[in-house]
Amino acid sequence: MALNKVEICGVNTAKLPLLSEQEKEALFVRIKAGDKAAREEYIKGNLRLVLSVIKRFSSSNENADDLFQIGCVGLMKAVDNFNPDREVKFSTYAVPMIIGEIRRYLRDNSSIRVSRSLRDTAYKAIYAKENYVKKHMKDPTVQEIADEIGISSEDIVFALDAIQAPISLYEPVYNDGGDALYVMDQVSDQKNKEENWVEELALEAAMDCLNERERYIIRLRFFEGKTQMEVAEEIGISQAQVSRLEKNALKVMRRYLI
Repeated sequence: MALNKVEICGVNTAKLPLLSEQEKEALFVRIKAGDKAAREEYIKGNLRLVLSVIKRFSSSNENADDLFQIGCVGLMKAVDNFNPDREVKFSTYAVPMIIGEIRRYLRDNSSIRVSRSLRDTAYKAIYAKENYVKKHMKDPTVQEIADEIGISSEDIVFALDAIQAPISLYEPVYNDGGDALYVMDQVSDQKNKEENWVEELALEAAMDCLNERERYIIRLRFFEGKTQMEVAEEIGISQAQVSRLEKNALKVMRRYLI
């Protein structure tokens, strides 16, 4: 998907307008009064949000123009449903709606066949969640969604899982100063924990080359099968720091073993 082109759907992305907070507030007053020109100006002033969101789907094979159009639908829905009285920034409210609209589009056009009943259940759950967020400004639990639509929580989880598009374990989910964290960094290593492969490779000796903090991180990650987030919470540092320390420790151990 080419996202580096200047023009998407006839819109010159290099010249997208940028509204100040004061301009946004003034426009929204006019929008609530039914001013269609103000609504159009507000939408154009927030197209950068759509552009930033579709960059998250760069691994998709979908055409950038198509995703931009779908993202604009989500942006318009956000404009029409946004309530400034809740003291939440428009971008905070709009981005999840834009992402949701694009994800629905990708699910509907997925080559993976999912039964109609599962799709219906999943969409009911998604719409119920969106309505809950609009009313309460927070995400509902699965049980709250189940109570709302009258479907068991187990069926909801199964349906939502069925329509999720598969992602690569090497897809970056966060970037901190150039150190990307990947999906695989979030996954507990339960298989390796059970098979005790670390001990079999005599890594204890290699771990003697590490400092105390690095040894502790390696033990938590590969002996106890904890995620980087769990390790970060346990030792009181950021997940990005855990990632850097882990990578450095493994590099040192690899040199020792080779």
